[in-house]
Amino acid sequence: MELTKSERAKITDSVHSIQSARASLADVDESKVPNLGEINDCLQGADKTLRGVLRAVSPNKKKST
Repeated sequence: MELTKSERAKITDSVHSIQSARASLADVDESKVPNLGEINDCLQGADKTLRGVLRAVSPNKKKST
C-alpha cells in the first residue's frame, strides 16, 4: 500500500492531534469525566495504529520484487 504525500500529511497531522488530546486529558480528574479511561485507551489505540501505518509505508521502505 502506498500513501500520497497529502494522505501522509493528514495522518501525521492526526497523530499530532491525538498526542495533543492525550496530553490535555492527562491532568483531568477521572471522577469528573465519564469513561475517561476508555477515551484514553481509544486515543492510545488510534495513535498506535496510525503510527504503524506511517511506519509500514515509510518512503524509505523498498518494495519487494
